[in-house]
Amino acid sequence: MSIECYAQRLLNPFRGAMHTVKHAAAEAVTTDGVHWDIYVGNELLFNAAERAQYHAQVDDIRFGSWSAAQGLKRGPRKSTDDFHRLELLGAMVYEELRQVHDRVPFAFRDELELWLLDAAGRPLALLASALDDRELGAETGTEWHAGYAAAERFASAAGQRLCGGNAADYLTRYVNGRAGRTPAAQWFRRHADGSGSALAGIAVPAPLAGRTLPAAAFPALLLADTGHDDGHRELIEDFLAWQAVWLLTLPDLTPGTRARLEREARRQALQVEHHFRLYPQILDDETITAARVEAALRRSTQAPAAEDEVMPAFYIELASYFSK
Repeated sequence: MSIECYAQRLLNPFRGAMHTVKHAAAEAVTTDGVHWDIYVGNELLFNAAERAQYHAQVDDIRFGSWSAAQGLKRGPRKSTDDFHRLELLGAMVYEELRQVHDRVPFAFRDELELWLLDAAGRPLALLASALDDRELGAETGTEWHAGYAAAERFASAAGQRLCGGNAADYLTRYVNGRAGRTPAAQWFRRHADGSGSALAGIAVPAPLAGRTLPAAAFPALLLADTGHDDGHRELIEDFLAWQAVWLLTLPDLTPGTRARLEREARRQALQVEHHFRLYPQILDDETITAARVEAALRRSTQAPAAEDEVMPAFYIELASYFSK
């Protein structure tokens, strides 16, 4: 039995990582390392090219949900011509999940990255990632999004000074404006040393095709924080600070960056509680523990504040799909 365990980033906007236990057309996914959704794909209905275009949660059958504390809750059983095979695949992933669930975080496997380029052809913002070359043909756009959650909850003094209105909406316009009059996006295969070899692209100028860029050319926090005037640099720094709870799921942060993000994430206690199991490293246990204690107290005394609402895995996937 071939079982794969891996992680992939949730992107545009970046909202952490989806961790997956997969066998054939069945997979279990989680965004918090605790609650898992299990799906089984009926491959008789979709060929490989069609399936590569969609997230599992859109076209697959929900086998059930599982957590170590609550056990398995089966989804609605649908009658199909291949019912017994689908049941077997779901059961196999479920049994494997019970053995490996506590090994998260898994290694990231989405080494293919689609970057929005700035007007000078440099990586500006990460738009999408993929597990293999078959996904490069999926329909994508060239527009970066700060996201609906940011539009509702992200606040920035720099943003107020720059636009006097919604900081997230302004940031979206500003970043996309940096791409120039004809936005271009380019796929790169990232290598172990962090460098990237260019692959396909959207509206990429011919001189940029086939190039290789060093690791330093790719923004570590998935959005370029250099090359801006002081006001816009501060706005982007505020945004990345707001994203800290998700950015901490990334595996290759420098110790200084991780320590700073842990301090900034402390302000969003419920989000820290949701994601901390997927942090590959925690430098300041006291800070993260304090956030978790606060989250427990808040959950026991009142409804979660809007700024700390979290979304289940299937909702994030559907939101990502329909935003394309």
